[in-house]
Amino acid sequence: MALGFGLFLFLLLFGAPIVFALGVSSLVILTMVMDVPVAIVAQRLYAGLDSFTIMAIPFFVIAGLIMDAGGISRRIVALADALVGWITGSLLLLSVMAATGMGAISGSGSADTAAISSIMQPEIRRRGYDRDFAAAIIAAGGSLAAIIPPSLLMVVIASISNISVGALFLAGIVPGLIASAGLLGISYLYARRAGPQYRVTTPFDRGTLVRTFVNAIPAMGLPVIIVGGIIGGIFTPTEAAAVAVLYGLVVGIFLHRELKWRVLPRIILRAAAISASVMIILASASIFSWLVSNARVADSVGTLLREFSSNPATYLLIVNVLLLVVGMFMESIAAMLILVPVLMPLAMKYGVDPVHFALIVVFNLTIGFITPPYGIALYVAATVAERSILQVARKVWQPLLVMISTLLLITYVPSVGMWLPNLVLRQ
Repeated sequence: MALGFGLFLFLLLFGAPIVFALGVSSLVILTMVMDVPVAIVAQRLYAGLDSFTIMAIPFFVIAGLIMDAGGISRRIVALADALVGWITGSLLLLSVMAATGMGAISGSGSADTAAISSIMQPEIRRRGYDRDFAAAIIAAGGSLAAIIPPSLLMVVIASISNISVGALFLAGIVPGLIASAGLLGISYLYARRAGPQYRVTTPFDRGTLVRTFVNAIPAMGLPVIIVGGIIGGIFTPTEAAAVAVLYGLVVGIFLHRELKWRVLPRIILRAAAISASVMIILASASIFSWLVSNARVADSVGTLLREFSSNPATYLLIVNVLLLVVGMFMESIAAMLILVPVLMPLAMKYGVDPVHFALIVVFNLTIGFITPPYGIALYVAATVAERSILQVARKVWQPLLVMISTLLLITYVPSVGMWLPNLVLRQ
């Protein structure tokens, strides 16, 4: 294992993509050290994708792209503007609320960040807001798509840990809303202390609120259909994702009439590219997971940790620190596929509920979207704002405080995340 880990680090340091570093290092250990035939490795590579649940990923990706092209993003932003446009720092509040709403549609933190940034940044510049702080807030809000269902990260961790996607979706709702509320709070406090440009608002109008709410009803129907259908046993997560695609087509083409047939091939190609990048990581990581299982790494690490402490709270603290550091340097799905096969069995031995632990892992990697140097949502927000990553990173500490506080809350008060799945699934 030491040889494989060293080769993995060597390849990463020399700029090899994570999928090749992971796959090559695992292949070397399996074939040269453990004497596993290459044909068996190839079979395991395919078996890593031979899962009905994993088929939900491309469907969720294309559903998000279709809903965005069909005008859903603009309607969510309009509703958020009607709700908070009259409050000090309205553009910051609007960005957080719109990102939260978009998170219930796309499931992709970077896609949400790009969509909200492109809509909000022109007006942010026009009003003279601090573009660095605004970009940091937008990145943090966009990252919530990874915790608010439907979340691609949740589908992945549920498939590799053999836990209920529906239960995990339910577990993510309250923590996502708590983090969103915290981001709204710091945005308002920042605006109160800043200059007069933050007090330029639009008057509250009840008629506008009603009209934008009605226009946004189709958008709000999507997460209800997905989560409700899964929890109600109407369809599986994969079937729910396929239904979401159909729903998006009907809304975009026939209801809003903004989605044109001629753009569908381009949307499908983009969804295929995004899905393929995820799938190839899943396949290579499945070899690594198999290697970890055969080498009994979890047992060795578990013995070491139990000698250090038998307290579950201490173990969760170690996991949080580890994942926060890893999230700074590694892509979230790759980090999850590498670490969860080791960490999840240990968590269960410590008596931690697997759904609760999966929620902790996902929220940690959600924070990784905005932690430099790798934070992809931070890069997207900075690029759209036409600012350097260093300029935006200097203002990200306030959103990070909110996110880490929420992480500690769901870690050590399990009922925050677990009461909703326990309430719904117990019936």
